[in-house]
Amino acid sequence: MSAAVASIGWGQVRHTRMRPARHAFVYPTAFLMLPMRSLRQSADATALAINRPAWFAFHDADHGDGRCAAQGGALAWLDELLRQEGITEAQGEVWLQTFPRVLGHAFKPVSFWYAQRTDGSLAAIVAEVNNTFGERHCYLLPEPQYGQTLKADKVFHVSPFCAVQGEYRFRFMRVERAGHEHIVARVEHADADGPLIDTSWSGVLEPVTQAALRRVLWRFPLLTLGVVVRIHWHALLLWLKKVPFWRKPEPPRDFVTR
Repeated sequence: MSAAVASIGWGQVRHTRMRPARHAFVYPTAFLMLPMRSLRQSADATALAINRPAWFAFHDADHGDGRCAAQGGALAWLDELLRQEGITEAQGEVWLQTFPRVLGHAFKPVSFWYAQRTDGSLAAIVAEVNNTFGERHCYLLPEPQYGQTLKADKVFHVSPFCAVQGEYRFRFMRVERAGHEHIVARVEHADADGPLIDTSWSGVLEPVTQAALRRVLWRFPLLTLGVVVRIHWHALLLWLKKVPFWRKPEPPRDFVTR
């Protein structure tokens, strides 16, 4: 794997719904892959704007319980969450795969935290999920391995066109090919009738530089606003296809599902 430097991922978001009406899309995207422990020690060493106004930036307050950098930021929140769940060996690097804040706007349907041991192996992965109602929930996947299928019961409302039932099946890959690092996060949602939705978020990683940031701004000037617009556009298409609509239930009592 490459050194612990902040990276931009260039890739795609894919989504396929199997039933009751088939619906699929693929969009190009850019995202961040951040070594959070290294960033905390040397935030000034990266071209990425950290906790300050910029067109394309990362802000700690967009994650976890919203604590600011002066309170330890999102990394302190994650370390606290893992300790509370009895995961004490995640003392190595913590990588965060997430969307940036663009023009002061942030919406992150899902972010993935990869918590490593000091030997580089994975101690846990946390899927941090946000819905369009301003609610947030985390799925904790202990003892993960790249390429392994990991499961969690679905307990959190994401889409009005999916009931809160069934399970998620996660699979992650991070490999180096021809000198380029690739990352893939795949999530399948299955219910009592079998596979329902298959999504993936993948890309090739490149170190954050001023030149790379300029390319992001040229290709995706309204990146996160585009995510929200597409969510509502595809909701309209599903409604037109007469996919059943589910009212939003109360959020789960516990913030973390293990």
